Amino acid sequence: MRRTLLLSTAVAAAALTVTALTGCGGNGGAKASSKASGGGTAGTAGTSAGTGAPENNPAGDIPDNQAYVVYAPAGQGFSVKVPEGWARTDAASSVTFTDKLNRITVAPGTAGTAPTPRSVTARVVPALKGQVPGFAGEKASTVPRRAGSVVLLTYRGDTAPDPVTGKAVHDAFERYAFFRGGQEVDLTLSGPVGADNVDPWRIVTDSFTWQ
Repeated sequence: MRRTLLLSTAVAAAALTVTALTGCGGNGGAKASSKASGGGTAGTAGTSAGTGAPENNPAGDIPDNQAYVVYAPAGQGFSVKVPEGWARTDAASSVTFTDKLNRITVAPGTAGTAPTPRSVTARVVPALKGQVPGFAGEKASTVPRRAGSVVLLTYRGDTAPDPVTGKAVHDAFERYAFFRGGQEVDLTLSGPVGADNVDPWRIVTDSFTWQ
């Protein structure tokens, strides 16, 4: 009777041990599966976070990493930096650099006296009104640049219609009149209204140097 009781107790203990081991194995498997799922989710989140949407700049914004090259026309006695890679168009009395919606025009000439805000308003503004569609908002002032004080004329106007779409762009213009010893160089920069080109335009106008 005692031997039978001991045998039954041993069998029961063995059964409990097997049950406990089985339960531990089941929990361990569940944890491993959960970790794998978590790893997959983390990987997906990492991919989403790493995929950044492209930066959208307003039309006409010149990139911050734009490089510049020196334009120094022979025999003219001055130089100025212009954005590298822009298309160049030469005319009889000026040269223009363009890229997409932006434009820089350099026009050297002569003048008997140094320009002033008043003289520019009286002499230049009437001419521009006849040349620039939608001309408006003109304001003349004197501003400092590295080459010295220059007369700045700001205004707005429309570009010529696009030959494909027929649409014109409403531009903001900055016209700088540099003067020294009877020589005047008019530097006009333009781009769509709303474009943030303050820094690029300052780089260009500050780079103007008499030689």
